[in-house]
Amino acid sequence: MSGFRRQLPSMTALVVFEAAARRMSFTKAAEELGITQAAVSRQVQALEQTFGFQLFRRLHRSIELTERGRVLSKSMSESLGAITRTVRSLTEEKNAGELVIAASVAFSHFWLLPKISDFRRTNPQVRLKIVSQDSNVNLQREDIDIAIRYGDGHWADGKAIALFNDDVFPVCSPEYLAKRGSPDCVADLTRHNLIASDSQDASWIGWDEWLRAFGHGGDPRHVTLSCSFYTDAIHAAMRGEGIALGWNRLVHDLLARNQLVRVSAESLRTREAYFVVLKKGQPPKPQVEPFMRWIRSETGDLAEL
Repeated sequence: MSGFRRQLPSMTALVVFEAAARRMSFTKAAEELGITQAAVSRQVQALEQTFGFQLFRRLHRSIELTERGRVLSKSMSESLGAITRTVRSLTEEKNAGELVIAASVAFSHFWLLPKISDFRRTNPQVRLKIVSQDSNVNLQREDIDIAIRYGDGHWADGKAIALFNDDVFPVCSPEYLAKRGSPDCVADLTRHNLIASDSQDASWIGWDEWLRAFGHGGDPRHVTLSCSFYTDAIHAAMRGEGIALGWNRLVHDLLARNQLVRVSAESLRTREAYFVVLKKGQPPKPQVEPFMRWIRSETGDLAEL
């Protein structure tokens, strides 16, 4: 019998197909895999050409699996899940003392990393790995022990524990404020250079929602700089490029150091909140308990939802 390589199509294409089928989106699969949407489309098309039949139906703004696509998706999911469990069991001893924490780029950069030295100092036996990415990891499929997420607290892959809400208000550098002057009111913000950031999360508050909350319709022309990541928007504000929306929990230290200043009294409380999310159906690693004690001390008592 010939080897698997001769019987199977490209493994890269199969893995890309599995991500697209699981997320039901070429765009979300691309974000998960760290490649472009066009690359996902090419890999799926190459797989379909190899098979001689379609795996997806391309609809107007969505995709759906064909019957054969569903069969392949189920097989790939089961197979990759089995491989993942095997690899995890083989590496458990090697990673016995490691705690893997996933968080968004902004939360890691502005909240977690500036504070984590306190945890490391009191828990030197715990080796930390921090995974920073804006798309949510799947706790059941990936080697992640704890995820810190912003949202409504309802995720199928884990148990959510409330961390905190946030308050959002405009911020800029002291130099920008000295040069351009403080806005007289919310409406006056629109004469300033506004800095925006993209978000995959529809609940993330942008300028349009913030201005509307105070009775002023947003206008894209008021945004003179748009960044892919919130971290970039805040750094642009620190460099005097304009006014960004500061999430208090994230920019608190920058305000305390006067690297940013608040430019209006108005503040909008977030609808959603930050949560610690733990794996479902698995006993937590021993390292989870000291981390939870530490984060409780940083944020006050956490309430399980």
